[in-house]
Amino acid sequence: MFKGIFTPSITILKEDGKFDFPKMEAHINHLIDNGINGILFFGSIGEFYAFTIEEKKRLVDFAVEKVNKRVPVLVGVGGTNQEEVISFGNYCRDANADGLVVISPYYFGPTEETAEIFFGKIAESVDMPIMLYNFPARTGTDLSPELVYKLAIKYKNIVSIKDTVDNISHTRKILQKVKSERPDFTVLSGFDEYYIVNRISGGDGILSGLTNVEPKLFSTLHEAYENKDFDMVEKCGKQVSTLMKLYDTTDLFVTGIKASVKAKGLDISPYTKDPAVQLTEEQYQDIKNIIEEAIDLTLV
Repeated sequence: MFKGIFTPSITILKEDGKFDFPKMEAHINHLIDNGINGILFFGSIGEFYAFTIEEKKRLVDFAVEKVNKRVPVLVGVGGTNQEEVISFGNYCRDANADGLVVISPYYFGPTEETAEIFFGKIAESVDMPIMLYNFPARTGTDLSPELVYKLAIKYKNIVSIKDTVDNISHTRKILQKVKSERPDFTVLSGFDEYYIVNRISGGDGILSGLTNVEPKLFSTLHEAYENKDFDMVEKCGKQVSTLMKLYDTTDLFVTGIKASVKAKGLDISPYTKDPAVQLTEEQYQDIKNIIEEAIDLTLV
């Protein structure tokens, strides 16, 4: 159901921390016009952890209206309060979002049995497609291939996973475990540079942050892979590899991605919700240099 190139959209804010709706609309249109296959609001790069539920509802309503069914709208609803996750999920369903992304509960480190109950209760309580979100570096626990298999077999509305694990073997094992019985279950990688190995392993694409910055590059990569134009795949892959350095330019990677979108021409504030160290001029120059380095590769 969810495959190709998906963007976990940045949440564009004014300097006072309020939503910048006109710039959000411009960003949404830019992503869609450049071939992105779907957009996630309130993923990690969307600062899901920093907003109240009421603030999130406002942006969900806005996003659904502005996307206007041109691509699927996913909403990150994960959290540690299960009742709140379910309530917000049902709100997103009623707002006509296309799917939910649910991260594993963090802090208390659930066992696999507890995680299975947690995700299962959400799947039973919200009648819409659900994408699991595995990010053990942030949550402290892993969604193992065995757990993903159990959930995918038992709950038909659990249709996908974003596997943000810096180890393609983990993703490959999910693919081999699940797709033999749920071929419709899609597996996306959370690291931009894993697109090619994800696809070679039998996966379905990526849901990753640099697509905010260079959506056309990633849609070109996807089209080239689909058409077996491996010369173009190699060229795009080299650019992606260079752009990965953007994640290491700022204290919080969210700020670096926002600043990169600004450097590419959308005049936005790179302001990131607290707790965060805001962008410096030196960091912004580093970001522009990395983008120029990637652009220069297209001339080779």
